[in-house]
Amino acid sequence: MLLSSSTGITLDGNGYVDVTIAISSRVPQDNTLIDQIKDMVTKGSIHLHQALDKKVYFKEATILVPPHWSSKDFTKQEQSPMKRCEMQANIRIDNANPAYGDEPYTLQYGKCGDEAQYIHFTPNFLRDDKLIKTYGSRGKVLVHEWAHLRWGVYDEYSEIKPFYYSNGCIKATRCSKNIKGQFYDESRQPCQTDPQTLLPTKGCKFFPNKYQNTDSSIMFLPSLDSVSTFCRENEHNYEAPNLQNKKCGKATRTVIFEDSVDKDALRSLKPLLSSPPVPTFKVVQRKHRVVCFVLDVSGSMHGPRMRRLQQAATYFLQNIIEDKASVGIVTFSTNVTTLSPLTTTDNNSARDKLIELLPKVAKGWTYICTQKGQWGCDRDEIIFLTDGEATDDINTCVPAAIESGAIIHTIALGNKTDKALRKMAEKTGGKFITASDDILSNQLLNGFFSLKLPTGDQTKDPVQIDSAGKKTSDWFNGTILVDQTIGTKTSFTITYEKSLPDISIQSPSGSTYKQVQMLHYESAKTVTLKVPGTAQPGDWKYSIQTTISQSLTVTATSQAARADVPPIVVKARINQQFSDGTKPLIVFAEVSQNYRPVIKTEVWATLESESGSAEELQLLDNGAGADAFKDDGVYSRYFTQVKKGRSSLKVRVKNLDGQARFTVQKSGGAPYVPGYVVNGVVELNPPKPPVTEEPLKVGSFTRTATGESFEVAFTGTTPPNFPPNRITDLSAEIQENSVLLSWTAPGEDLDQGTAKSYEIRWSYDLQMLRENFSNGHVVSTAAVSPLEAGSVEQHSFNLSFTIQYGTTLFFAVQSEDKQNAKSETSNIAQASKMLPDSLSSGQPLQSTATRECFEVVFTGTTPPNFPPNKITDLSAEIQEDSVLLSWTAPGEDLDQGTAKSYEIRWSYDLQMLRESFRNGHVVNTAAVSPLEAGSVEQHSFNLSFTIQNGTTLFFAVQSEDKQNAKSETSNIAQASKILPDSLSSGQPLQSTATRECFEVVFTGTTPPNFPPNRITDLSAEVREDSVLLSWTAPGEDLDQGTAKSYEIRWSYDLQILRENFSNGHVVNAAAISPLEAGSAEQHSFNLSFTIQNGTTLFFAVQSEDKQNAKSETSNIAQASKILPDPTPSAISNPGLNLTVLVISLCVVTMVICFVGAVITWSVRHRKALI
Repeated sequence: MLLSSSTGITLDGNGYVDVTIAISSRVPQDNTLIDQIKDMVTKGSIHLHQALDKKVYFKEATILVPPHWSSKDFTKQEQSPMKRCEMQANIRIDNANPAYGDEPYTLQYGKCGDEAQYIHFTPNFLRDDKLIKTYGSRGKVLVHEWAHLRWGVYDEYSEIKPFYYSNGCIKATRCSKNIKGQFYDESRQPCQTDPQTLLPTKGCKFFPNKYQNTDSSIMFLPSLDSVSTFCRENEHNYEAPNLQNKKCGKATRTVIFEDSVDKDALRSLKPLLSSPPVPTFKVVQRKHRVVCFVLDVSGSMHGPRMRRLQQAATYFLQNIIEDKASVGIVTFSTNVTTLSPLTTTDNNSARDKLIELLPKVAKGWTYICTQKGQWGCDRDEIIFLTDGEATDDINTCVPAAIESGAIIHTIALGNKTDKALRKMAEKTGGKFITASDDILSNQLLNGFFSLKLPTGDQTKDPVQIDSAGKKTSDWFNGTILVDQTIGTKTSFTITYEKSLPDISIQSPSGSTYKQVQMLHYESAKTVTLKVPGTAQPGDWKYSIQTTISQSLTVTATSQAARADVPPIVVKARINQQFSDGTKPLIVFAEVSQNYRPVIKTEVWATLESESGSAEELQLLDNGAGADAFKDDGVYSRYFTQVKKGRSSLKVRVKNLDGQARFTVQKSGGAPYVPGYVVNGVVELNPPKPPVTEEPLKVGSFTRTATGESFEVAFTGTTPPNFPPNRITDLSAEIQENSVLLSWTAPGEDLDQGTAKSYEIRWSYDLQMLRENFSNGHVVSTAAVSPLEAGSVEQHSFNLSFTIQYGTTLFFAVQSEDKQNAKSETSNIAQASKMLPDSLSSGQPLQSTATRECFEVVFTGTTPPNFPPNKITDLSAEIQEDSVLLSWTAPGEDLDQGTAKSYEIRWSYDLQMLRESFRNGHVVNTAAVSPLEAGSVEQHSFNLSFTIQNGTTLFFAVQSEDKQNAKSETSNIAQASKILPDSLSSGQPLQSTATRECFEVVFTGTTPPNFPPNRITDLSAEVREDSVLLSWTAPGEDLDQGTAKSYEIRWSYDLQILRENFSNGHVVNAAAISPLEAGSAEQHSFNLSFTIQNGTTLFFAVQSEDKQNAKSETSNIAQASKILPDPTPSAISNPGLNLTVLVISLCVVTMVICFVGAVITWSVRHRKALI
C-alpha cells in the first residue's frame, strides 16, 4: 500500500518514505549535523512505532545538504530540485525563527486533521545536548512535531492559559489529567493569586513530577520519560483550554485515527511483530537546476497565444531562472524539434541567446503523447506549456510521464486544455498553472514567476513587487514601491500587444530612464529595464503612452538590498487543487520576513476562472472562520463563489498606511519544561533559550504572488450552499448574575455574509454538551441579531437562576443560515464564579481552603512532623512592676495538640529582638505549662528590676514541641509604663490611653456625639430554615453605652451588599433590644422562604444611637446550606441537584487536601531543619 499526500510523504506499508530533511544554505558546513539528524530520526522511529500501536515507523529519509558544502560522501542529486528543495522540504534545519529561538515548532495553519507545512529545527537544537533536558529527547520531540505535520493535531499545553478552574479547583492545562505535579514560580516559591482572574499569577508554572504513572500524552509533555503515546478518548481532558480542544474538540489519538490523511491505513494496518528496521538515509547534494521547456507550437497556438508564450518565457529567462542553471528548449506539434540543447545561464549573453531561440511560428497538429519519448528531458524538470487542444489522447501518456522521473509543471493556456494536465503535474510533483487568453490578467507571466526555485537563502531569491495591466489608446501610468528590504537586480518588464509604446520610468530621486536604456525583444513584444546596482527605495513611476488601442502590462521584480536582510515574501496557496464541491475551498497567503510573520497588512486574493470572470476576496488574519490563528501572518478565507472549471489564484499584499507589524507571537512549539518535582523537591531545568528581540515596525511595501491553479466540478448549475463556519473562539465570563459571551461572527456561507440566527445552550456537564448540543439548556437569543462575518459579537445573558459561588458552567453556540443549514457546534467555553481566595501550594494550609487541587506525597509510612505554629497575637501590659503577656496557644503540630514549652524574651531594643530572638533577655517560664492549641494563655511575670515610669519594653515568644522543633518567633509586643495623663485629639478616646501626650480642642461646651462603632466580628450560620447571627454589641457612642437599635439586611449577592447596604433585603429586628457595649449578641431569624441546599447568603448590620446617628456597615458574613436535603423534591432549580453534589464533593476534597498538605509541609520543614 502506497499512501501519498500534499506534503509528498508516502506511507509505504508500515513505513514512511519520501521524508525530506533539508539543511539551509545559510548553515555553515558541519558534517556532525548529518549524524545528529540520522540519530534523531532513528530514535524518533522507535518512539513513533511505540506511540501508534507498533503500526508505523520511519523507513526512508533524504537529507539534502547545501550546494556549497564540500564532500565526496554526498550524492549529487539526479532529479531536479523542485521536489527536494530547501524551502519545500518536510523538515527544515535552518537558523532560528526570532519568535521561537531554538525551540522546535511546526508551521500549521489548516483545519484539525490537515497536514501542516513544515517542521523547523535549528542547528543548535541538534548540537546542544543541554536542550535535551529542556525539551526532551530529540527523537520524541520529532514525534511531537510529526503529529502536527502529518496528522494535523494540536498542542495540549497552553502558554496563554496554563491554568483553569474545574469544580472549584485550580488545575494545570494538560492531557492527560493523570499527569501529576505542583505549582510554583520559577524561584520555587508558592504561587500567588491574581485578584482579577483568581487564577495563579503570570509567573506561576506547573512543575510535573519527574516520575509518572501515565504514558500520555506526547502532545503535552514529550519530555517525561513515562510518556510514550497520544491521549486516548477515555483519558482526554476536555476541560483544558488548549488548542487541541479549541480546534479539534477530541482526543489527539481520535484525530489521528479518524480525521488524518492516514486514517484508513492506520485502521487496517497490522502491528509489526518485531522492532522496526533502522531507517535508511540518502545524503544528497543539490545540483544546479536543469529545466527543459517543452512548448506547444501547433496551429491552435498561432497568433496572440504564441506571442504570450514568448513574453512569458522571455520574462522567465531574464528574471527568474537562477545563475548557472541549465535550460533546454523543445517544441512539439506534428513533430518534435530541439531548438536549444541544455545551455548554462551563467551570463546575460547566454540568457539572450536562449530568448532569441524561442519559437516564433505555430503550425501543425498537436501530438503530445506520441512524441513523448523524443523530448530528451525524462530525468529533469519540465515546463510543459500547451493550449491542450491535442490531436491524440493525452491520458494515454500520463502513466509514462509519472514513471519517467521527470517533474512536470503543466501550464494550460486557454479554456480548452485537457484535464489530464492537472493530474500529470500532481503525480510528478510539479505545479499546475492555468492562464486565460486575457492578456490584462498577466496570468501567464505570473504563473512563470511562481516556478522560481527557492534557494533556502531568501536574499538570493527574486520577489514580485507588482503586476498590473490595462487596455488603452492613451496613457498607462502607475507607481511601484521599492521598499527598504529590496533593490538589487530590480527589473521592470513591459509587454505590449501590437506596436511599441513610448515608455519612461522615473526613480524616486527624479532620474528618468528612457527606452534607449531598456532591452527590447521585438518578436516577444517585451521591453525590460534592468536597474543598475541597487534600486533607490521609494516610489518608481512608470508612464506608458500608446496611440492605438492595445493591452499593456507591467511587472516588477527585485531581490534583497543587503545580504544580511531578507526581503518580505508572500506565499499563496489553496487547500485543494481539485474540488467536487463537498469540501470548501480555502485561500491562504503567508506574509513573512525571515520566518517573522507580518501582521495587520492588507491582503486581497483574485480568483479568475477560465471563462474570464474574476472574484476578489479580502483575506483575514483574525483567527476565525478559515483562519486558524489570529496574528500569525497567515491570511485566510473561504472561497464560496466558485465557478465550474479551472481557475487561477493571485494574491496582492500592500502596506501603504504603515499599520503592518512583525509579531513574536507563537502558535505552538515543543513545550519547554521549567523543571521537575523529584521526591517532593523542585529541580529546575536550564532556562529557556533566549529569543532575539528585533524591531517590530514594518515599512511600506507591496507584493504579488501566484498560487497553483485549481479545478472545480459540481453537479447542477449553482455552487453548493455551505452553512456558517464553526465558531472556534467562543469565550465566557460570569459577571455577577449574568454571563458575557464573546465570539467572532460567522457568515451566511462559511465566513461570507451574515448568518440568520444563533442558538446558544449551556450545561453544568461538559460531556453532555460536547456529545449532544441539543441536550443543553437553551439561552434566549431573541434579541440577538447576528453581525456581519468577522465582526466581534458580545452578548450578556441573565439565566433563570442565581449563579452560586463555586459554580462552573459550559456554553456552546450553533449558527444558522437562511436555508436553515446549521453550523457545527462551536468550541465549548467554560466560566466559573469563584470567591476571591488565596492560593496555597507547598505551605501549611490556612483554615480557609484554597481551590487548588493537590496531592500529598511523602517518604516513609508516617506523616512528617510540623513545629508549633507562629504566635501572631502576642500582647503585653505593664501592671505596676509586673508584665502581663497574653496570646493564643499554638499546638504540638502547627495548631493541633499541645506544645511542650515556651521561651519568652524581652529587650529595650525592638530592632535587636526582631533581628535575633536569641539576643533578648530570658523570662523565667518554668512555671508555665502550655495549654491546648487555641486556648487563651495569660501569664504575669516579675522582672529582675523595678520598671521606671516612661520605660518601653518589647517581648517575643517561641514555642517548642516534643521533637524539639521550634516555632517561628511570634509578633513582637510592646508595653510602656507611664503616669496617667489627659488625652486629646478631636477623636474618640480609647479605654486604654496611649502614652503619647496630646491636646483636645473642640468648639462649644459639650464634646461631639459619635455614632456606634462598626461591628467587625459578625458571623452567620444557617440552621435548618433559620439563620443564627452573632456579634459583639457596639455602644451608644462608639463602644461606650448601649445602642438604640439594629438594622439587619441580607442578599444572595455579596457585591450588592458591599456596594449599597440599603439594597439588601431587610430582616425583622423589631424584637431585638441591643445589649450593653461589649456584650455578645446572638439572634436567630426565620427568613420568608425555605433555604435550599447549595444556597449561599450574605448578611450585614448597622446600629443606630438615640441621636439617629448610624454606624458604618459591619463586616459581611457569609453562610451556606450544604448538608444533604432529605426532601429533594423541594428543589425548584433543575440544575441544583448537581450543584449540591459538586459542593459536597468539594467539601470532602478540601478536608482531605487540608490534611494532605499539612503532611507535605511537615516533610519539607523537617528536611529544612535537618
